[in-house]
Amino acid sequence: MADTMNKAAATDWRAGVRVVRAGDLAAARTGPGGTGRATVFDFTGSGGRETWIGSVVLPPAVDTGLHDHGRHEVALYVVRGRTEIRWGSRLQFAADLAPGDWAYFAPGVPHQERNPSADETVEFVVARSDRERIAVARPIEPVAEPERIA
Repeated sequence: MADTMNKAAATDWRAGVRVVRAGDLAAARTGPGGTGRATVFDFTGSGGRETWIGSVVLPPAVDTGLHDHGRHEVALYVVRGRTEIRWGSRLQFAADLAPGDWAYFAPGVPHQERNPSADETVEFVVARSDRERIAVARPIEPVAEPERIA
């Protein structure tokens, strides 16, 4: 679809913009209560091979588990809710993020996103330098008190 849209956009301006409605994203999330992630756009200029942009939802009191994305970069933007991100080989660093905040993860950096709220959902917009969905789980024993990064 991405290649078809790209070719059509070259001759038909109407086909040059794609709108994704919030309801469509919610329906695409496969987790309980509409949680999880949903693809918003795959960039057509690279044939959709090199960039993924999507929406990720973390329900209350849930974390992603410690993982990394191999050779790929990841950036996230907090849309709603407050979250804690931790990173490092033992999750020894941490930062709190609020709506409007961004975080960038270099390739191979072990990290975890966590929703500390008991009743509020967190939503991110995420951009990744791949569509491979690489998420390498890393079973480790995290430090009890990470160093807080402002």
